[in-house]
Amino acid sequence: MSYINMGYDPHEIKELKLECEEAESNFVFAEDEEGQGIDESGEFANIQFVGKHNGKDVIYDAMVFTLRMHYESVLYEKAEAEIMKLYPDYISLEERDDNYVPNEEAEEMIEELIEQMEEEDAIKVQEQVEKEIDGFEYGIGLEVCLNVEQLTENILSKFVDDFNSGNLKLDNTLYSFKSEEEE
Repeated sequence: MSYINMGYDPHEIKELKLECEEAESNFVFAEDEEGQGIDESGEFANIQFVGKHNGKDVIYDAMVFTLRMHYESVLYEKAEAEIMKLYPDYISLEERDDNYVPNEEAEEMIEELIEQMEEEDAIKVQEQVEKEIDGFEYGIGLEVCLNVEQLTENILSKFVDDFNSGNLKLDNTLYSFKSEEEE
């Protein structure tokens, strides 16, 4: 069985270039069910754009996050991993279905662990771009974390320009954040 990734297909690439032209942008939003390109908080966007890989045009499908959102995600994942060691019946947020009944004690402990890790500055994150080439279903996948308050069309456009021109400079500084309630 052969696997064909349509993100490398010249017709698909031409279509995306036309969409970008019509939008007068270097990218388009890969809209979710609600028709949103950037989430309401401005901390996440899913965009598609044409770039080069091995000298050929390809579609990049990028999940772009603010660094704060990435930090909160890493923090929660670490807390969940610790809770899973203590409560073997605990099911991670990503794996739950509609019938899941939360273990209140485990949920409270997650919150406590998060607060403790925040107080200790145990988690540090930095800007990054991770590529997923093999096995990605449409073009090349990117997971991008940028140290900005909110994602805007201008910030996303600048990212695409810098990425495609090879001029993308990521901030290697390690950051941690505090919860909104603590600020």
